[in-house]
Amino acid sequence: MGFHLAAALLASAHALLNKRDSRAATLWIAFIWLMPALGPLLYLVLGVNRIRRRALILGVHKPAGRPILEDLEQPEHEGTEHLKLLARVVSRLVAEPLTAGNRVQPLVNGDEAFPAMLAAIESAQISISVVSYIFDNDASGREFADALGRAAKRGVAVRVLIDAAGTRYSWPPITHRLKRVGVRCAKFLPASLLTPWRVATINLRNHRKILVVDGHTAFTGGMNIRFGNVLAEHPPSPVQDLHFRIEGPVLSQLQDAFANDWAFTTGEILDGQTWFPELEGDGTIIARVITDGPDGDFEKARWTLLAALAEAQTSVQILTPYFLPDPALITGLNLAALRGVRVDIIMPSKNNLPFVHWASRAMWWQLLQRGCHIWLTPPPFDHSKLMVVDGRWVLLGSANWDARSLRLNFEINVECYGQGLARDLTAVIERKLIDAREVALAEVDARTIPGKLRDAAARLFSPYL
Repeated sequence: MGFHLAAALLASAHALLNKRDSRAATLWIAFIWLMPALGPLLYLVLGVNRIRRRALILGVHKPAGRPILEDLEQPEHEGTEHLKLLARVVSRLVAEPLTAGNRVQPLVNGDEAFPAMLAAIESAQISISVVSYIFDNDASGREFADALGRAAKRGVAVRVLIDAAGTRYSWPPITHRLKRVGVRCAKFLPASLLTPWRVATINLRNHRKILVVDGHTAFTGGMNIRFGNVLAEHPPSPVQDLHFRIEGPVLSQLQDAFANDWAFTTGEILDGQTWFPELEGDGTIIARVITDGPDGDFEKARWTLLAALAEAQTSVQILTPYFLPDPALITGLNLAALRGVRVDIIMPSKNNLPFVHWASRAMWWQLLQRGCHIWLTPPPFDHSKLMVVDGRWVLLGSANWDARSLRLNFEINVECYGQGLARDLTAVIERKLIDAREVALAEVDARTIPGKLRDAAARLFSPYL
């Protein structure tokens, strides 16, 4: 009895002192005291959501410290000048500088992304780095594993990092095949109940997706490595998604993120020309990487979203599979709409996580009342993550609009300034809207009482979903 009381007191004190969201603190304290034996243990496993790690100072060839913001005044960035303030805000949030001269190519679904990624791997001569949340042992995963194995046999330095939870989506895990073909791979935070010294990190996952080849070509976005992304093959569980091919100076920031994750996991330092060659840029996109996670990068993506909403003048387009914004983000979206900004939020009509869909639906009325527009796209499930502001600024990457992405996961996003890219991605969004259905406030209000109660109960758990 005395032990349970002491554990409950300590866990409650930690929640009071460390939980920034009062809803999360209240619910955790309720769990702790209503379940004296299990509550403190659950809080240790799922509630202690911070990890201490120090970013390495690697020999990354940073771009010269010239005034990149002046590039926003060039003809190819016409109409982007008002976003200088957004660029300054993000510069105060993150350590990475803005870089000019980048190229970013959207790749729709695994049908476009996987062939491009595999071709880059087959052409590799020096190094390949891969991090993925899910890397399935299926037809697509084995194709990637074998291509990486062939690269390793050619003498290419290959490193593959997979989130430990993500390896459990298929069995046997792809790590067995990777090791068999000679690829050096590792699992990120392999915590389990069988390793009690790591149990406090079991809820912290690496959700990043990065592939860098020879330090000159990179791919990032929201796409995992799994057969369901190849829609042309009619997989049993098809998933739509967006990925991006990136070239130019910003690529070194993606490699830097991988190198820090790899060093944290394995202790090996990746540095020098093998991983960070000199990069020249002849593209037109100004870009910067924004890393986010429950460490020193805590809430950087969330602050970036809030800053972008505050600076929007004409339009905000959001494409996300999981939409569980906290009160501050809801306020930011509503304020943008009240200022006359067209706010469109696009999400799947049928979610792969029904509980998340219920919790999200409980929030929609708050946005619809203030003039935001919510759209539901038909199956197959759309896992794409994208934000376009004023047809000039793009945020792409791995983060969703939920607490798990913005507070718990290690995520990677890229902010891009440029009319051409924004125009291409607006076209992608508009094609999705052709078959989408807009949600009306009357429809949300017309839900049955049991449906409203179910959705509201699910919403209570939104800080943890």
